[in-house]
Amino acid sequence: MAPRVAVVGPGAVGRRVAEHLAGSAEVVVVARRPGKWERSVNELALALPADVTVLTASEGARRSAMAAIDSGSHVVSPLDDPVEVAGLLALDARARAKGVTVAAGTAMAPGLSCVLALRLAEDFDRVEEVHVASFGTGGPACARRHHAALTGLSVDWVDGRWVRRPGGSGRELVWFPEPVGGADCYRVSAADSMLLQPRFPDCRRITSRMAATRRDRLTSWLPMMRQPHPEGLVGAVRVEVRGWVGSCATTRILGAARPPAVVAAAVSATTARWLLEGRITTAGAGGLASLVAAPGEFILDTGVPVASFEGAAV
Repeated sequence: MAPRVAVVGPGAVGRRVAEHLAGSAEVVVVARRPGKWERSVNELALALPADVTVLTASEGARRSAMAAIDSGSHVVSPLDDPVEVAGLLALDARARAKGVTVAAGTAMAPGLSCVLALRLAEDFDRVEEVHVASFGTGGPACARRHHAALTGLSVDWVDGRWVRRPGGSGRELVWFPEPVGGADCYRVSAADSMLLQPRFPDCRRITSRMAATRRDRLTSWLPMMRQPHPEGLVGAVRVEVRGWVGSCATTRILGAARPPAVVAAAVSATTARWLLEGRITTAGAGGLASLVAAPGEFILDTGVPVASFEGAAV
């Protein structure tokens, strides 16, 4: 019998996840109906028990995750809102008791960013800093979340403690893989640091930033002025790791440039497949930085082309 995967929320990401998994599992799609989540929860109950449940819709995500865990299903979620990610991580004890995995933040950033950081860390004797930057958004829900992220609090790991700073501060010019190129990036309310810190507890600094224009910053306190693009356009992620190789201080960078919804779907589908194949075996809740043991193989399996920055100090 083919394994069963329940995909909750057939939006820009959910639809692609279902397409990725259609050839290797029985995929049951549970539609998200705004304002009618009770009906969707009932539909999810019919889809369970599933071997893996992929949650791409934010409404009722934690309740759906608890229902999936209680039925013995692994959970994969590309939701990137820090509050939603924290809610999924809080289900760690529940997941451990059931012997299942909750993979939180399986999008572009966090998600692919976590695996890129793991891959870079393999080349270091000691990792001192991890810095994540992202460009672009996925579907409409992602665009609205990122719009609001500039008004929230940025939470970074600095010298052994969490440091909170205003979103929209700390401008930094970041170079992404082409065709994106250079973009001004700012602190935002993001989940990358909370998912990376458990894997790199001895790091001095773990930070995340997001690209934004002057208009984005000026209008972040207001409702979005125009309708978000249904699929999102070009996007990119960049991960910089600093540390030591022997006695030499070293910096290495990996990045990728693809539409965020495409990357999120590829990462989530790969996570689901690895769970089905027993290649992720850690019970409990965590990000991919804590769950993936072979980051290079995982990146190859997503099919997302990754670029390495090659340069010299001048």
